[in-house]
Amino acid sequence: MSEPMIVLDRVSRSFGELCAVDDVSLEIGAGEFFSMLGPSGCGKTTTLRLIAGFEEPDVGRVMLAGEDVTLVSPRRRNVNMVFQDYALFPHMSVAENVEFGLRLRRVARDQARERVAEMLTVVQLEGLGQRRPAELSGGQRQRVALARALVNKPAALLLDEPLGALDLKLRREMQLELKRIQKTTGTTFVYVTHDQEEALTMSDRIAVMEGGIVQQLADPRTLYEQPRTAFVAGFIGTSNSIRLEVSRREGELAVMELDQGMRVVAPDPGGSAPRLRITVRPEKIRIGGSSNGAGSRIRGQVVERIYLGSLSQTVVEIATGERLVVHELNDDEAAAVAPGDQVTLSWAERHSLIVDSDDGPQREERS
Repeated sequence: MSEPMIVLDRVSRSFGELCAVDDVSLEIGAGEFFSMLGPSGCGKTTTLRLIAGFEEPDVGRVMLAGEDVTLVSPRRRNVNMVFQDYALFPHMSVAENVEFGLRLRRVARDQARERVAEMLTVVQLEGLGQRRPAELSGGQRQRVALARALVNKPAALLLDEPLGALDLKLRREMQLELKRIQKTTGTTFVYVTHDQEEALTMSDRIAVMEGGIVQQLADPRTLYEQPRTAFVAGFIGTSNSIRLEVSRREGELAVMELDQGMRVVAPDPGGSAPRLRITVRPEKIRIGGSSNGAGSRIRGQVVERIYLGSLSQTVVEIATGERLVVHELNDDEAAAVAPGDQVTLSWAERHSLIVDSDDGPQREERS
């Protein structure tokens, strides 16, 4: 990671008896697209407001570009914020909206016009400077808000679910557009969302939050392939959770033996715990897999089969009484099964990921 642009050092913020942010430490690199992901009430927006200066931490420090800004007012912090409500001035043209912040800073008119024109090119709105916001599409208005926030060249741009008001198709287009703009400008983006697809699509790194705590901080692939907690596994994509009762330990594997040669295996984390909680992704499971090899093999009954276009989703109730979701591409190799069929499921031992139990949120380990 590059040198940190933003540092949160053991920051906490409470509202009455509610601890919205609980001892959070983060380092966000200069030029990074960083996302905070989690359900409503997890503390991500409060964390963003602490960075912006709209909230003051009860304890801890907020650093911006190496400077302690914990007690610095929002207007004196070199950050800008974009909300879901774009708050464009309806009586102003696109160019006037973008120029507004420069006028407040008394930037010379010629220089301001040059920077506005440059920023409209970056957000691909050149030629639309004289239009009013009402004459623009939702995606175009979003880009005007971005241009207005970026034209002052902030050290960081803070975005609080800015795509929430857009329809699905436009939201997906804007995800790619936001990433392009961030790469073009090199500005540090800090993005708040509850949409895991948005976070996975755009982010260099993601902090998954729950209960005011960062449960895991990693790049998108690591979060998906190696979730550290049951919450992260369930929140990032679809995941299956199985309680593994350890029958024996076999080399580097923990094994749960079932009847008729069936078993569930997972990499052994060490220790002597008699029960483990594992998760396995739906696309890692095969229907009708081989009964040979060292992986997991378990029998079950098909409960539901759903056609999802490129994929088929099959729900199977297994011998332990738990239900597993299986995703298969709809190609020539897809299994032909229907509700009521008895099937065997299989997956490699490396795809059994050991996660914590649901006893409570775990803190991200600090390096």
